[in-house]
Amino acid sequence: MNAWNHTNESNFMLMGLTDSKEIQLVLSVLFLFIYMATVLGNIGMMLIIRLDVQLHTPMYFFLIQLSFLDLSYSTVITPKTLENLLTSRKSISFMDCFIQLYLFGLLAVTECFLLSSMAYDRYVAICNPLHYPVIMSTRRCHALITVSYVIGAIDASVTVFHISTLNFCKSKEIHHFFCDAFPILALSCSDTHDAELSIFILAGFTVVLSLIPLSSSYVSILSTVLKINSSSGKHKAFSTCASHLLGVTVFYGTVIFTYMKPIKSYSLGKDQVASVFYTIVIPMLNPLIYSLRNKEVKSAVIRLVKKGEDSQNFK
Repeated sequence: MNAWNHTNESNFMLMGLTDSKEIQLVLSVLFLFIYMATVLGNIGMMLIIRLDVQLHTPMYFFLIQLSFLDLSYSTVITPKTLENLLTSRKSISFMDCFIQLYLFGLLAVTECFLLSSMAYDRYVAICNPLHYPVIMSTRRCHALITVSYVIGAIDASVTVFHISTLNFCKSKEIHHFFCDAFPILALSCSDTHDAELSIFILAGFTVVLSLIPLSSSYVSILSTVLKINSSSGKHKAFSTCASHLLGVTVFYGTVIFTYMKPIKSYSLGKDQVASVFYTIVIPMLNPLIYSLRNKEVKSAVIRLVKKGEDSQNFK
């Protein structure tokens, strides 16, 4: 079988989700709506937090970072997907494909550790409230974000390095709507055992290393909340964690389902649906989850609207 390497060929072909023109049109409208909602929701969340002084706390600092990550990795995936659906131009250069693979890996892994940092923040706020300002200092918050990005960069770099050194078969058709690791590996004529093993180990490392502090934080939170005598106190404590816990469950559920398994278990239908969910849908849902269930964000919106009305009346 003839083999070729990405250095002497020009592009891959992203085959997308379906060949039906009618379904492509429906998906393009749906994805465009979702992407617009993602952009508006995440930018809106960042602006609200930036403009309202009362939200300048570690919890909302992390929430700004989450909105930025969601907006970024949705932008890495969705515009190219829309182009393929609307124009039927399925071609993507090797360079662009590996850049997309790298950026998505970087941002997704970073989000895992950001969610872990947010759980730690809630643990300190509920279990050690008197020392919260000291423990969750600006320096520590920035350190947690920096570590998250560094781990994400290392993870993505190793994955892209292993895949980019492979030779590929005659087929250049990636049976997916973006450049993801498993669909690209499926095209290789080389022995992909080492690449598969490294991806599986890195995925396991990311999930385990981020879930340990996350789950430990919530076990401690649950233990502390159960000791609270008043029902109102318990409700308040749970309400501060409910949004984050919901976001964590949805994100980790789809990521574990997709990546924590060997390439032979890859299913074109099921894994594509899961991929649509965590690459396109979840970035739109997070602003809704954290705003609709958060009284402080709602209050901030009301304050900003009143402030705008007062400034208009003053003029």
